[in-house]
Amino acid sequence: MNLLLRSDDTIVPSPLPQGAGYAVVVAVGLIFALGMIGITRLLKKTLNEDNNNVETFMVANRSVGTGLVASAVVSSWLWSTALLSCVLVTYLYGISGGFWYGAGCTPMIVFFAYLGVVCKKRIPEAHTVLEIVRIRYGTVAHLVFTFLAVVNNFFNTINMILGAAAVITFLTGIHIMASTWLLPVGVVLYTLVGGIKATFLTDYIHTFVIAILCCYLTTKTLTHHDVGSIDGLYDLVVKAQPLYEIDGNYQGSLLTMNSQQGIFFAIILLVSNFGAVIMDTSYFIKAFAASPKAVVPGYVVGGFAYFSIPWSLGTIMGLAALGLESSPIFPTYPRTMTSVEVSNGLVLPYVAVAVAGKGGAVAVLLMTFMAITSTLSAQVIAVSSIFTFDFYRTYINKNAGNKDVIKWSHLGVILFAAISAGLTTAFNYGGINMGWTLYMIGVVTCPGIFPLILTILWNKQSGLAAVISAIAGLATGLGVWLGTAQALFGEVTVDSTGQTLPCMYGTVASALSPLLYTIILSLIWPDNYNWARFTDEKPLLDNDASPEESEREAPIRQSNKGGILANASEVVYDQTDLRWQRYALFWSLFSFFGIWVLWPLPMYGAKYIFSKVFFRSWVTVSLIWLWISLIILGFYPLYDGRKQIFKVLRSLRG
Repeated sequence: MNLLLRSDDTIVPSPLPQGAGYAVVVAVGLIFALGMIGITRLLKKTLNEDNNNVETFMVANRSVGTGLVASAVVSSWLWSTALLSCVLVTYLYGISGGFWYGAGCTPMIVFFAYLGVVCKKRIPEAHTVLEIVRIRYGTVAHLVFTFLAVVNNFFNTINMILGAAAVITFLTGIHIMASTWLLPVGVVLYTLVGGIKATFLTDYIHTFVIAILCCYLTTKTLTHHDVGSIDGLYDLVVKAQPLYEIDGNYQGSLLTMNSQQGIFFAIILLVSNFGAVIMDTSYFIKAFAASPKAVVPGYVVGGFAYFSIPWSLGTIMGLAALGLESSPIFPTYPRTMTSVEVSNGLVLPYVAVAVAGKGGAVAVLLMTFMAITSTLSAQVIAVSSIFTFDFYRTYINKNAGNKDVIKWSHLGVILFAAISAGLTTAFNYGGINMGWTLYMIGVVTCPGIFPLILTILWNKQSGLAAVISAIAGLATGLGVWLGTAQALFGEVTVDSTGQTLPCMYGTVASALSPLLYTIILSLIWPDNYNWARFTDEKPLLDNDASPEESEREAPIRQSNKGGILANASEVVYDQTDLRWQRYALFWSLFSFFGIWVLWPLPMYGAKYIFSKVFFRSWVTVSLIWLWISLIILGFYPLYDGRKQIFKVLRSLRG
């Protein structure tokens, strides 16, 4: 990561009291849990959505609309790590950092629209993507990909908690172990009660609040008297330039897209995010939970809305940190930030406190809490589904009924949250921070990408090829990662393995080598899978309610056929509506070539240093995009769900 080693480790006092930390981490979490209990009971009373039914608990009856899907997609990527890291990489690499963070996420999110709609077409009753692997390839492949998926979820969760806990500890002074273990509590409570629907609803609330706070912080920074305007921010960065000669940037400039370290980070982020999306079962669960016609617009709108947040927040707050770090208002003054502070993600809270005082501290505290709880909820429900459908119902009790599956789902939620907190504790005491996991995470999350994609899209891939390529890809990635660290730095340590080049080479090897392996093996020993065989298997669970309850619910299901109350078996993908696949493929290519290739790469090659006029336009466009995203994420879900909202209100009025 090329962080400057700084020895001065003077402790910066926390801007908020410990009581504020416990109030947010514990009290707000409990308020959300109680709120979800109330909403769950309300939906059961008015819309007959019963979370004691596993199809409702896990996939929301496959009826979630476009608005909630879009907000949930953004929420899934608004990790606490993302909010902190987009500012961190701008501080490290200059103006390219925030842009590359957004560009490294959006194409992957949009691509999943295509993958999700194909999955819903071929096996509409699935709960997890691992069920698809099992049905096609059998037990060995199922166990291998289950292992890779769980590893992905654990590393993602650890990365989130590490960053969130460090920031909350700085802001409030509570012990880092307290924040590490208390953060999952509220998430566990409302997920136990509300299931995937609670995840969607809290995703919406959290995403809306985070977008509001991003708009607040960026506006507050640009209007602060030491900054003054977009032009004032430009002048601050130019003034600070002699103190920050960025190695690998054109002329060492902070205001150029020609950044060698920036492009290395962009490659790491693009590839590792590909793994984080494809191997994260929470994305597939949200796709399965969406109504068939909501998958593509939900993921496309969500992907483009997401882009503005790291771009605008990262650019403005990261450059403000560079410009204000030598000012008396900066929390670390008169020293600069240490490498530990930077890699722990403290750039954002420091600059927020500098420009907004305690208000900035509260804003970052709430943003961090909202981000960690919403994304942690998605991870919890994802691993719970694996624990339930891909472990218990597959290998322990194949005839498990609704009540048994719900019980094991609840157990999975609790176990995953506890194990994640325990592993995060071990990482903390082992000297591993958010920065290290941010860079190396792709090495362990990417080996299953192409074997899993080809499982869904290519009928010639054999089970042998899928298994061997995934295992060999993981070994290749780990070998390249550790070998490069040894070759370049002469040792294999936490510090050397967290550097940019070992992580980039390891991530790329981990992702691309399985593609080579599986194509070669599949050409030698090809499969010829008949997609129609997916329909032979029925993953759908029957509700084991009493006959009287089933009789009472039958007329309601019939009257709502295809709507919010539709039973999963009644939600059939329209075989003639193939335009959604074409739309998804178009927007996937457009997002990658438009945002990642045609926009930034010519600027990289031009070796252009931003003028004040161009900088003003750059920041203005990012802010306009951010505010449009706020409107879309905040108000479109309400408009999209207006019929259900009115139905609830009419039911309450009798």
